[in-house]
Amino acid sequence: MVAKINTAFLNEFDLFDSLSTEEKARLASAMEYQCKPKYQHIYMQGEPSEKVYFLQKGVVKLSTFHEEGKEVIRQLVYPKSMFGELGLIGEARRKDFAQAMREDVHLYAITVEEVKALMRENFDLCTLVMNTFGQRLLKAEHKLEAVIFKDARARIIEFIKEAVEQRGRRVGYEMLLKHSLTHQDIASLTCTSRQTVTLVLNELRKSDLIYFNRGRILVRDIDKLA
Repeated sequence: MVAKINTAFLNEFDLFDSLSTEEKARLASAMEYQCKPKYQHIYMQGEPSEKVYFLQKGVVKLSTFHEEGKEVIRQLVYPKSMFGELGLIGEARRKDFAQAMREDVHLYAITVEEVKALMRENFDLCTLVMNTFGQRLLKAEHKLEAVIFKDARARIIEFIKEAVEQRGRRVGYEMLLKHSLTHQDIASLTCTSRQTVTLVLNELRKSDLIYFNRGRILVRDIDKLA
């Protein structure tokens, strides 16, 4: 029964479209289902990079701590996404930590060696995995450029627009985003401060461009959000 559930889950990933039925069954049989309570760590910084994870439900943050102890959120992981995969390209120990956000997360884990074995046998899978790394590198470069060339307000607005466009839903002429982020989380993601995030959000609400409360942001007109 577990293998059947895993196989169905694999079918939701474009990454595994190139796998045969037999390869998917092999991958499924090697997967371990895990449920982590909210705020619990999936792995810690410095641990061996021995597993790759596939998220089924919930939100996971990948973070590091600055030398001064300030948390920096590198990435938010949403369902049907892979994370913890740097072991596939040589990472020996985790350079970040993965933690469940404000709800339980459901995921599947598989060893790096099992994925590598499949990649050696299936060139299309290897290509898709490399493309995934390339896309994430481009996103990281875009974020770095934003920090260099855009001010804090512009970065916060860009974050809202991207989040709404990717995960929001249309409500009439407006866009609604449900999320589990605090102002401090948004600050960490945009390399700003919590006070600046609060200031910008209040300013946008006062201008009637957005409305927000705990866990929701409603964008009145995304084209006017600037």
